[in-house]
Amino acid sequence: MMANIESPTAQKLLHAFMQFRKTGWHDKKIAGYNPSEFKVLATIEHGANKQQTEMKVSEISQQLKVTPPTVTQIINTLEKDGLVERTIDPNDRRAVKIKLTPKGLEAAQKARGAFTETFLGLIDYLGEEESEQLADLLSKVHQYFQQLNR
Repeated sequence: MMANIESPTAQKLLHAFMQFRKTGWHDKKIAGYNPSEFKVLATIEHGANKQQTEMKVSEISQQLKVTPPTVTQIINTLEKDGLVERTIDPNDRRAVKIKLTPKGLEAAQKARGAFTETFLGLIDYLGEEESEQLADLLSKVHQYFQQLNR
């Protein structure tokens, strides 16, 4: 039997999605950085933790699944703020590598801490069991929407 959009369940789900979207949680700044800046900082920092202190724009864009021009735009902003610097690859003079400055590393760690605190706060708020259920349900929601996009 197909669900009816007028059913209480459908209305409750629709309302929940609308409320969730209105919170704008995915657009909020993290320790002063917009989400896209945070993602780039965190990606480069993660690379640095794996002994890869410098990354090409193409590597960052592949990891974040966005276009290189998008990453370049974000890098330009981060560079102006003194958080990243560009260096020429000595092995390939055409390749530019991006690395965090000490200020950038500190910013990435601060932002990661704030991000982590938010999620740990959610787990504390919901409790372990409901957090597990939420994670499972959100994974199912993701799978559902992925199938719709095929």
